[in-house]
Amino acid sequence: MKEFQILDIKRSIFDDNDRQARQLRERLKKEQVFLLNLMSAPGSGKTTLLRRTAAALREELQMGVMEADIDSDVDAAAMSEEGVRVIQLHTGGMCHLDADMTAQGLAGLSCEGLDLVVLENVGNLVCPAEFDTGASKNAMILSVPEGDDKPLKYPLMFTVCDALVINKMDTLPYFDFDLQACVDRARRLNPRIQVFPVSAKTGEGVADFVDWLRREVKTWKEPAPAAGNGENMEKTGQTGV
Repeated sequence: MKEFQILDIKRSIFDDNDRQARQLRERLKKEQVFLLNLMSAPGSGKTTLLRRTAAALREELQMGVMEADIDSDVDAAAMSEEGVRVIQLHTGGMCHLDADMTAQGLAGLSCEGLDLVVLENVGNLVCPAEFDTGASKNAMILSVPEGDDKPLKYPLMFTVCDALVINKMDTLPYFDFDLQACVDRARRLNPRIQVFPVSAKTGEGVADFVDWLRREVKTWKEPAPAAGNGENMEKTGQTGV
């Protein structure tokens, strides 16, 4: 039988993206701009949470938001009402952003004068988890109506995230959602993940998430240790449940 050369294209793509992500993260560290990659399924409440976050930090941090969607500018229009610098990113059918796309978005947004940039990634629990965007930290939102079994079904997403926001806690009485079971499943995958039960609609618990974000931005702006580049910094204990 004739032998054929086999190329592992997928690995090559990820290796190239990881290299670009490292370079972007190093650049943002030097510029003292904190980039949060916020991921979730569609309809989890990303934009509502971001609006409350922007309002809470308005007097402290200069904030920018990159809204990534396959189409439309609905979310960008909503965030512009909060007085933050915003740009809409259309992915042309792509279900995620990678490091190069993120860099293009940052160039269009312009980071000058900004302390914090939030990338509201495309609504999807699969593809966005596979690509390092160059973010300082990753966070995800899981809403109560989605079910407490999502860490079992989408383990990579929970593994790569530094923070888990469990949103729509105001609907807890109406759904069969075991909060502690969800938290336990997430922490078996990622023991250091920070957990924040919130209701972006009512504001319940949002202050805890904002406090975490405020601390992370402050830490990011501190000079990097001589032996490292600021990546994989130790988390400051568990928060929430």
